[in-house]
Amino acid sequence: MKEITTTVTQRGQVTIPAEVRRALGLKPKDKVTFQLDGTEVRLAAASFTLESAFGSVTPSTRPEDIDAIIEAAKADKIDKEIRQLNRA
Repeated sequence: MKEITTTVTQRGQVTIPAEVRRALGLKPKDKVTFQLDGTEVRLAAASFTLESAFGSVTPSTRPEDIDAIIEAAKADKIDKEIRQLNRA
């Protein structure tokens, strides 16, 4: 295992060495996690954050009428319940 030493500043900050950033694929503004295991700490790239998910889904190009969707879902549920009651 390779060991890389860095210094903690007065504010408790450290610079992640370039070799470690490359190994983890880190870019500016990426998030990292510190995984504590007794007296050992592992640094890992955060696998999911709200920032990493932002923009991953493109919004629909057509406007949706949410009220109409809700009403249609309620009507479908009522129809299903009525069919089940008629079978009983």
